[in-house]
Amino acid sequence: MNYRRLGKQGVQVSEIAVGGWLTHGRSIDDGTTERIVKHAFDLGVNFFDTADVYNRGEAERSLGKAIQSLERRDLFLATKCYFPMSDRPNDRGLSRKHIFESVHDSLKRLDTDYLDLMQFHRFDAETPVEESVRAVEDLIRQGKILYWGVSEWSADQIQEAVDIARNHGAFEPASNQPRYSLLGRDIEEAVLPTCERNGIGLVVFSPLAQGVLTGKYLPGQPPPEGSRGSDEQSNQFMKGMLEDQALLARVQSLKQLANQQGLTLSQFALAWCLRKPIVSSVITGATSPEQVEANAAASAVQLEDAIWKKAEAILEGKE
Repeated sequence: MNYRRLGKQGVQVSEIAVGGWLTHGRSIDDGTTERIVKHAFDLGVNFFDTADVYNRGEAERSLGKAIQSLERRDLFLATKCYFPMSDRPNDRGLSRKHIFESVHDSLKRLDTDYLDLMQFHRFDAETPVEESVRAVEDLIRQGKILYWGVSEWSADQIQEAVDIARNHGAFEPASNQPRYSLLGRDIEEAVLPTCERNGIGLVVFSPLAQGVLTGKYLPGQPPPEGSRGSDEQSNQFMKGMLEDQALLARVQSLKQLANQQGLTLSQFALAWCLRKPIVSSVITGATSPEQVEANAAASAVQLEDAIWKKAEAILEGKE
């Protein structure tokens, strides 16, 4: 496993992270989560990502149980807050009140004394950014949080947070967690350059485009039984891709290119994200230790730029 700095910060995170958005506390039991986490740790993964809203806290609880036998100092734990956790009016958003209470709830569920990284899960248009920045600054100074970041914020929103932090002598955002993959490159226009300019590390999610970039979904065929694509509760973000038969055919062509490099398509797609130094880590999901092991192998991949360009051309229909 290779490690990278989280943007301009000194901390080192594994290039491959394990997340639990659709798995921990939901589609897999606690025992399976523990086996996955321990195997990932044995492979060198130190970055584990979750959020309070994932299965209404159950993902954090499951991860908290899984890490109890591991040395806390060897882990980099990340969680998030923003989305409603109940019907109560203040149990949502990025107000000082909700950030404070969300962090303490996450600490209890994860059964830990501090969070390595706390991220604002979305931008809150109803709360001044200054209020959120100063709230997380207080929690950092209390030792409850070490670093903070954002997720799915626009370039202008990120820059506003950076400027406010600098003006107040506060800790700047260390990370940004956007969606990024060979099939989702929107951040390259403005978000990525803004992060590069400010030394903010990207910890990207959905690097396999919800599983489309595994190559398991074939044109003209229904999604395999037991896959995310066949689950009506989990496939809402990928339906458009699954219905695009031309896209699925291009993915199969990309799979051939990956195999020619001695890689699975998943490994190839993860390595494509890691080709940019600003990407500190890619967040992967897993339902088995074997899946973690296959994903972890992407950390060592180095390919010529011409291969990456060919991959992009294939998906753009230019090859």
